[in-house]
Amino acid sequence: MIAFPNAKINIGLNILGKRNDGFHNLQTIFYPVAIKDTIEIIVHENPLEEVVFSSSGIPVDGTQDDNLCIKAYRLLKRDFPHLPSVKMHLHKNIPMGAGLGGGSADAAFMLQLLNNKFNLQLEQNELIEYSKLLGSDCPFFILNSPCFATGRGEILQKLDFSLSNYKILIINPGIHINTRWAFGELQKNESQDALDELIQLPIAQWKNMITNDFELPIFKKYPEIEVIKNTLYESGAIYAAMSGSGSSVYGIFDRQFNGNINFQETYFYKWV
Repeated sequence: MIAFPNAKINIGLNILGKRNDGFHNLQTIFYPVAIKDTIEIIVHENPLEEVVFSSSGIPVDGTQDDNLCIKAYRLLKRDFPHLPSVKMHLHKNIPMGAGLGGGSADAAFMLQLLNNKFNLQLEQNELIEYSKLLGSDCPFFILNSPCFATGRGEILQKLDFSLSNYKILIINPGIHINTRWAFGELQKNESQDALDELIQLPIAQWKNMITNDFELPIFKKYPEIEVIKNTLYESGAIYAAMSGSGSSVYGIFDRQFNGNINFQETYFYKWV
């Protein structure tokens, strides 16, 4: 059985303060975009090997114990001991550590894939509860529709909102941002504006109203990321911003836009 986990962008990201559990309270808009990985699972005939994992495409960092797809399997195996051994393959297209949520998407889609293939009969709300144990962004990919997110990103409110009349260009310069460092560089956000209200404004007004708190410290350390954002505006973007804690940047353009925008050949970029 095969699934195609998609990426997300953040429209606005306000960090509201550190919590007692070490996480941060935030508010953001999660929006799904059509950059997709591929995951496949089949039953493994050797019960002595719980999970056999392989990957292709963009190299996957870390050990198998760190792999979120494997963690998703083991999480369900704990409560469903009859779950058979599996072979899983991940073809990675979504840049990693890029603010696009690729790892979280893979984990959430793996939960759903296992649920469907082995008829675990888990409801959506149950899958969301499992996904919370895998990462703050994971619950979003169970819903996988535009959401206003609060808490540490796991409290979700669906939005009646669409960018289907626009085209989005996503660029990743291949810079890995240390998220812990980025959180340590943030200044306290005094904003009281709720993003679920600001998102209803015309997109042309977002530039001065909807911001990503990570941009200030990250642009200071990595000015080439700010150059990408400025280039998007200079090329006609209605709105441009960094996604998550970076380093991906996106620009929202009129559907009729057909201009050329040139970036370094080493950059990942895709229209969605």
